Amino acid sequence: MLSVQKVFANALHLFYPHICTGCGSDLINGDHLLCLKCINNLPHTNFAMHANNPIEKIFWGRLPLVAATSEFYFAKSSLIQQLIHLLKYDANKEIGIYLGELMGKSLQNTNRFRNIDALVPLPLFPDKERKRGYNQATVICEGMSNTMNIPVLNNVVVRQKFTETQTKKHRTERWENVAESFVVQNENKLTGKHILLVDDVVTTGATFEACGNALLKIEGLQLSVASLAYAAK
Repeated sequence: MLSVQKVFANALHLFYPHICTGCGSDLINGDHLLCLKCINNLPHTNFAMHANNPIEKIFWGRLPLVAATSEFYFAKSSLIQQLIHLLKYDANKEIGIYLGELMGKSLQNTNRFRNIDALVPLPLFPDKERKRGYNQATVICEGMSNTMNIPVLNNVVVRQKFTETQTKKHRTERWENVAESFVVQNENKLTGKHILLVDDVVTTGATFEACGNALLKIEGLQLSVASLAYAAK
């Protein structure tokens, strides 16, 4: 016999269905944003487990890093593209926190990211953040912080120059677009720390490189980077 709680839960689901953010199915546990099928289809890279992974190779000779990773592969018309679009353009911060928690759990499963002191979201230009209402990298960091128990440091680095979208630019154009865009403030919070710089998607690494170079001017700072997704060129 069904319990009263189960009957109530079934009735609630009937009138207020909890649907999967990925595919719209209502075959979903109330504690999750994605159904089991979508969870199983998430394209994890497992880069966090391995040194000299494709993300670290992007920065060889460009940025001295302790470690680097991306949690998912990014492809056009994919589930990950859909979820990141919801985060960035449909104000769905809940999915950003959820995916950040998944990435945080992955980083906890490897010793390569065990000694991180703080998470730093890669900043947006202030006008862009005001229009969007938030920085998607900060939302991802909040999810990571939930699982890693590491603080998020906001506003320790600012983006002082507006830059055009990087989507259709080549590597050299991307670098020229973001060069000298970032300025560090509150340096005392970063001195001697191991910082994990976080963004939503990495392609050529130009934005990470520009921001990372600004951070590495701080005495004793060690830098690692992580993105939610990797869009291979």
